[in-house]
Amino acid sequence: MYRPLYWFGNDGKAEVNDSLSLAAQPTYSDDGKTITIKLKDYKWSDDTPVTSTDVMFWFNMAKAEKANYAAYVPGQFPDNIVSATTPDAKTIVLTSDKVYSQQWMLYNQLSQISPMPPAWDMTSATAKGDCATNVSGCAAVYTYMVSQSKDLPTYATNPLWQVVNGPWTLKSFNSDGHLTFVPNTKYSGPVKATLKEFIEVPFTTDAAEFNVLRGASTIDVGYIPTQDLASPRPANTTPDVAGPNPLSANYTMAPWNLYGINYFPINYNNPTVGPIFKQLYFRQALQSVVDQEGILTSAAKNYGFQTTGPVPLFPPSPLISSIETQNPYPFNISAAAKYLTDNGWTVTPGKAATCTKPGTAAGECGADVKSGQALNFTLQYASGTQTITTAMESMKSNAAQAGIILNIVPAPFNTVTGTAIPCSGATCTWEMGNWGGGWVYAPDYYPTGETLFQTGAGSNSGSYSNPAIDKLIMASTTESGTAVMQAYENALAKDVPVIWQPNYTYSLTMIANGLKGVTPQNPYASITPEAWHY
Repeated sequence: MYRPLYWFGNDGKAEVNDSLSLAAQPTYSDDGKTITIKLKDYKWSDDTPVTSTDVMFWFNMAKAEKANYAAYVPGQFPDNIVSATTPDAKTIVLTSDKVYSQQWMLYNQLSQISPMPPAWDMTSATAKGDCATNVSGCAAVYTYMVSQSKDLPTYATNPLWQVVNGPWTLKSFNSDGHLTFVPNTKYSGPVKATLKEFIEVPFTTDAAEFNVLRGASTIDVGYIPTQDLASPRPANTTPDVAGPNPLSANYTMAPWNLYGINYFPINYNNPTVGPIFKQLYFRQALQSVVDQEGILTSAAKNYGFQTTGPVPLFPPSPLISSIETQNPYPFNISAAAKYLTDNGWTVTPGKAATCTKPGTAAGECGADVKSGQALNFTLQYASGTQTITTAMESMKSNAAQAGIILNIVPAPFNTVTGTAIPCSGATCTWEMGNWGGGWVYAPDYYPTGETLFQTGAGSNSGSYSNPAIDKLIMASTTESGTAVMQAYENALAKDVPVIWQPNYTYSLTMIANGLKGVTPQNPYASITPEAWHY
């Protein structure tokens, strides 16, 4: 419904797509600080043009409400823009505080912008706001817009959500996930919808979805859960190769792998167990009980690839370092136990290890870890997907053998993501949270990691902080090339800021025979049903 300034994902490749972007690629001044953006001729569905003022509306809101923006990183967008002007209706000129890598600026900064319709610049149903032209006017607009966004039953009728610039508009909406879209007849882009409707259908479990899929009557594009595959993907093939398809009579199977990493955060700010998580040896031990290869082979039927650091191991890329390829912390229960016993813990397999040598000297438990404190934790994980459940049960069993007791608790995806967020103080009590999907690199399309691992970043869920890593991240934003990226990824992979997990194939997509345009699939998880046709 709302298109970003720059669209990413081009014929299945992890790159910018110029044809679907609302603007031409930016140009730079000789000193590299002034960035000029030229808008293409797009219109909103009410026939008004998409203008530079609509871009400034987004920019001003991001500046005014950065504390509420998940992609915000202190010192970066919009902080690193010292001036923003609109010489005319089609031109935006931004001046940065210093010279940045042009690829990083496009892929991780300008990529965040989505022009917002003038219809949203309101402080009430009848009062116009002025956020598009004045940052100080954004707070009241934000308050009103958020209040309207909470009114889910009116999504398909509230005038605010009817003015769009994308290829679809909303016909009906139900908070359980039933959505129906119809084509935006005023869409200005190059690929216009030919389907009369696009309907999204929710299921509480993957088994429920598969039961309907087997009926081959109501789902045009779905997915097959890995546990329902009779045979695994052939060994020694790349993750994008499909194995035997049990529904071949009605569907074509297409593995959909995303450009991302899978992990779960641990809460460094938890008042009780945070001091334990801050000990590198503990994170090394916990990482060593994750049997990524075993999970991929059994539960995931060979669909997916390991995560060993911040740069995805698939698709092949010059950014991937030898450290990540070799995996600094392979599955090894004995090694996990040794990390603990070497640092002041008494380990008895099957029971929670206890700190018997408190203190900060070599061989002791570390700062603020108390004598007698036990390695007993609550790990909440997203329910409804058998692969994730199996992985959590496997990790629980392995960890117990090394003296780490994980009390795994299933919960809805939204509950997990709403719990495992940055926090501080006495109420910051969550310990570990696994929503099952880690992170797809969007809108930070270049994997420099500032959104996830820089101190204070909006999506740094566990509040990880390492000044040395912060410096390496900053270097990767200003310098181009593989050397600076690999220095960052090697250091982060070794420091284990989160617990890396297998990156499961996002979807074993099942496409009804005869339906075209679904593949190649977008590596950033976007879908473009306007390209689908029979």
